[in-house]
Amino acid sequence: MAQTGTTVYSGRFEHTLDDKNRLTIPSLWRWVHADTETFLAMPHPDNYIAVLPPARVTKLLAQVSEMKLSDRDAQAVKAKIFSNALSFTFDKQGRFGITASLLGHGSIAKDAVLCGMGDTFNIMSPARWTEMDRATAGENFGDMMRRIGL
Repeated sequence: MAQTGTTVYSGRFEHTLDDKNRLTIPSLWRWVHADTETFLAMPHPDNYIAVLPPARVTKLLAQVSEMKLSDRDAQAVKAKIFSNALSFTFDKQGRFGITASLLGHGSIAKDAVLCGMGDTFNIMSPARWTEMDRATAGENFGDMMRRIGL
């Protein structure tokens, strides 16, 4: 059963897929969630897997339910997201299986980096993580923070 509290998805964790293509959600990220709560793993346009925890799944569903059926672009985006997404729960050890299509989208073969994003987390290949880390290094990081208003 879930405990009351808030999970902040912070930190970086390096994991290896097991022989059934399962990853383990870090215990710090799952302690507040019941193993019956539904997460959503979806392909991100920047070639990694974005994972939405239950609260963010609820927000996303509310947001897309307001999209007009006659809005061609909105319907195309919904189809792209949900036809490629994986709705999942995790087992008692925090493991969940990832589809081959999501792993392919993220160029993840065996090793993966789970990186916290505050209210969500991402799953990336080590190469994608290195690329993102390099892009935010040094003065670039300060410039980016100022540009987005932090």
